Amino acid sequence: MILPSGSSSAPILDALSKSDFFAYDDAWVGRESVVNDLTGRIAESCRILLISGISGIGKTALGERLVVELEQGWHRHFYVRVNFDNQEQATDFAGVAAMVLERCGQKVTPDERSDVETLLARLVSALQKQPVLLLVDSLENILTGNEEEGWSKFQDKHFVRFFHQVLASESFASRLILTTQELPGQIQEIGSRYRTVWHNQLLSGLSADEQYALFEKTGFAMPPGSAEQSYLLRIGQAYEGHPLALRIIAGEMGSAPFFGNVVAYWNKFGNEIEQVEQAIAAAQAGQVAGADDRWQLDRFTRTLRRNVRNRLEQTFQRLQQDARYAYILLCEGSVYRCAVPEDWWLSHLDYWNQSEAEKDAALDALRDRFLVEETINNHHCFIRQHNLIRSISLDHLKRLDDFKGPFP
Repeated sequence: MILPSGSSSAPILDALSKSDFFAYDDAWVGRESVVNDLTGRIAESCRILLISGISGIGKTALGERLVVELEQGWHRHFYVRVNFDNQEQATDFAGVAAMVLERCGQKVTPDERSDVETLLARLVSALQKQPVLLLVDSLENILTGNEEEGWSKFQDKHFVRFFHQVLASESFASRLILTTQELPGQIQEIGSRYRTVWHNQLLSGLSADEQYALFEKTGFAMPPGSAEQSYLLRIGQAYEGHPLALRIIAGEMGSAPFFGNVVAYWNKFGNEIEQVEQAIAAAQAGQVAGADDRWQLDRFTRTLRRNVRNRLEQTFQRLQQDARYAYILLCEGSVYRCAVPEDWWLSHLDYWNQSEAEKDAALDALRDRFLVEETINNHHCFIRQHNLIRSISLDHLKRLDDFKGPFP
């Protein structure tokens, strides 16, 4: 069970119910090898597990799935959750530390709540001695940065000290599972000295088999070779196995006015998938650039706009605010339909009078946010955007003229 903030009773990891989870449910499919690998790491020496990736890719669901897998081994131990996507959640270290201590059954006096050094020492000591499974969601919401000082840094420096002490401790009984859309550079830097006790798991989309298994789990088990099965497979491929988008689409197909009629859904919206397929085919034929592509994978229905577009828009807004040239690069890079050499992307910042170092920094900001994917082609590094990210980037590209001229 998970107790409300401020409760002084001790939550126990025992007989968890579905109400304890936000994302993990009966429609979970696949990722068996990842789950097995990560549970093994946590059972051995991994103190901090980062689950990273773009919004909606399944980070929270995987974190919750790991909690379920670990329940037997952590029977009668504490399970504490911190969700930085909750606007009522404290984001300063003192507030978070006090909450975690209380949820582990320890009292925190009013004077201690303002004594960060005491809270830091108490929290580290408690987690060292007492096994606690701590799941922290949406770590990106307590990160900040700028062009001059760098990105993806903790707003409160005491989090850096806390994670450093977690990794540097001679012994540590607890385990931390963190989900994030941005890779915290400070954890990377500290972790380089403690490689065996932390791990970053970059999460990608579901495989083709897992995509179809998801449709089957949500009520769409179609005859092999049927038109319906073909349409579902094409939808899954266009979205590159993005779990949130596929579940939204499955929900739409199962609701009014379609009520499970896959062909009717395809007849209404299949052209959106076909546009993606045609652009990819054109890229394979040598037509790499497609600035005029009109992809709408994120928004061709109201439900997609509300549940997919809006979540990914938050990522774009943070990027635009914190790393403007990285935002510009992401928009400019959307003209490419497939993976291309890094230099092709970086050349787009010549117009913006960026130095080579500034160009590299902008691309690194996109890497840290998992907004570009890297592949190796003929021993050279190529980069591309996930189809969903490109769908939004193309839309933002139309508005890029608003950025012409000096920034305020």
